[in-house]
Amino acid sequence: MEARLQKILAQWGIASRRESEEMIRRSRVRINGVLAHLGQKVDPERDKISVDGKPVYAQQRPPLIYLLLHKPAGVVSTCYDPQGRKTVLDLLPPELRKGSGLHPVGRLDAESTGALILTNDGDLTFGLTHPSHSIPKTYQVLVKGHPSEAVLEMWRKGVVLEGRKTRPAKVHLIESLAKNSHLEIVLKEGRNRQIRRVAQQLGYPVIKLHRTSIGPIQLQMPKLPFLGEGNYRSLKSAEIRFLQEHIKHLPIKDSSEVRSATKA
Repeated sequence: MEARLQKILAQWGIASRRESEEMIRRSRVRINGVLAHLGQKVDPERDKISVDGKPVYAQQRPPLIYLLLHKPAGVVSTCYDPQGRKTVLDLLPPELRKGSGLHPVGRLDAESTGALILTNDGDLTFGLTHPSHSIPKTYQVLVKGHPSEAVLEMWRKGVVLEGRKTRPAKVHLIESLAKNSHLEIVLKEGRNRQIRRVAQQLGYPVIKLHRTSIGPIQLQMPKLPFLGEGNYRSLKSAEIRFLQEHIKHLPIKDSSEVRSATKA
């Protein structure tokens, strides 16, 4: 049965759908010896797929892995960085890095810390990064200055970024310090550097940003030791089921279609 090439590569654990698209753009993928192109459909039972000159098969798919990583500052949320910076994969042991297809689900910017999911389940990654997803993510944020209740209410209701209003958010003042304020923010969307951009626009730039949880998946779990910076753990069965159940009801499309829709 035919399916889009990037979907097949993701299902086989080669890379996430978006990373597969980038591999296709960089002429790293061939179908029956011919360079592949974005949007191309293939029949995995009939067509021969190769990546970097090496054939890949459905039988090569590694076991599915689901990890929670506590990302430190200064580490980038990618599989490879052309600038040579340390990536989240560099924090894992060699047996998890090589040939597993592990990749981060979404991103935390280099300066931010906290909870980040890693998996080689391409369909799960695509679902969790879909614009329609609504898993709440909780952040502890230190901002410069003392935003008023009126400013916090504006943040809660949504702020226009690049012509599009952010979704309603939960914004709670935890503590007012001498020169700064400690906030807890819960978002149900993940636009690029959203908290930092909104805080800057409102006049209270972020000093520190730390993600404590993704839905019920937390760095600090009952009966488990705290997950320290740079460390990881396997997700519990209940946590994996939560994520899988969440994406079942999303209107999943190919990521090229999703990008077009979000620009509208």
